[in-house]
Amino acid sequence: MTLSVTVIVPAHNEEAGLPATLESILRQTVPADEIIVVDDGSTDRTGEVARAYGVTVLTPPRNLGSKAKAQNHALPHCATDLVVAVDADTVLAPDYLEKIAPVFADPAVVVAAGNVQTRFTRTVWERGRSIEYLFGFHWHRPIQHAANSPVVCSGCCSAFRRETLVAFGGFPERTIVEDMDLTWSQQIAGRKAVYVSGAVAWAADPETLTYLRKQVWRWMAGFFQNVRLHLPRLITRKPLLALWIILAVLEIITAPLWWATPFIVTLVLHKSLAGTLAWWFGAELALTLPPLLYGARRRGVPVWRVMVSLPCLYPTKAVNLYYAWKALVVELVLVPLRLSSGLVVYEKGRADTAAALP
Repeated sequence: MTLSVTVIVPAHNEEAGLPATLESILRQTVPADEIIVVDDGSTDRTGEVARAYGVTVLTPPRNLGSKAKAQNHALPHCATDLVVAVDADTVLAPDYLEKIAPVFADPAVVVAAGNVQTRFTRTVWERGRSIEYLFGFHWHRPIQHAANSPVVCSGCCSAFRRETLVAFGGFPERTIVEDMDLTWSQQIAGRKAVYVSGAVAWAADPETLTYLRKQVWRWMAGFFQNVRLHLPRLITRKPLLALWIILAVLEIITAPLWWATPFIVTLVLHKSLAGTLAWWFGAELALTLPPLLYGARRRGVPVWRVMVSLPCLYPTKAVNLYYAWKALVVELVLVPLRLSSGLVVYEKGRADTAAALP
């Protein structure tokens, strides 16, 4: 049985990137039954651009303040079997819907997402993110999928069983990252989230440090908001997923020690710093390169391009680590003590008026 599909595109000041997104949706080998763009308080030509493509455009009376709220604004207008949420700067492969829809033949599956890669590698931060994605989507995600415990179905291109989504109350607005919240909530309820490696999407990631910081702070704060909200129930109802999450938290806690290891070894054991650093980088490469080379082969990315971008991973990791620790302290310590309200304001990871994208 063919399942009907509505694609929702939340968009706030996205006139530059929106055409490529809508064109990719309109070019699907299995067409969507409806495409809805939520022009969420834009001050540019987002609504006008969307209407030029003949899609449904919804315009809330004011900016709703988050992606989840914009998607929920569109949800009552959806009457299809599936809802696919696509960010306004994400481009889908032509067969994305064709690849993602069949997994819903299993009635237990309620959320699914594909393989996300970086659209552009123009800056240090985009290059660093491209390595993160190449590694994560060809190492962590397949393992989590095989264990039936995905940590997150990426919000930039996730598909949902509409009936279940509506019964849940729509996209959750209680945390700053609705994709992770929904992924964990549905698995706690005994339903399935799946990763579809053959469905590929390309996301436009932060091109500057300013916007990378905004995005990573939102992601990390949202992760720990979900840890605070869900971890006790995950331990009892979805222990394997709880294990991945606890390991992720332990990795964040111990990461500074790993980064400091060459200097600690040099000081304590009186070893050569150059030799210790060489050992440290060798260990890093041994752990990192195999999944990257496998991912490069799967995606048809030249190996030289991966190697050129690899050094950019470390500035990106440093930003990740800083905001991971900040989020841990704020969301797991200060919020329970009522010394902070945590992160409650949704900020985009890209400028409103980005240059036209190729």
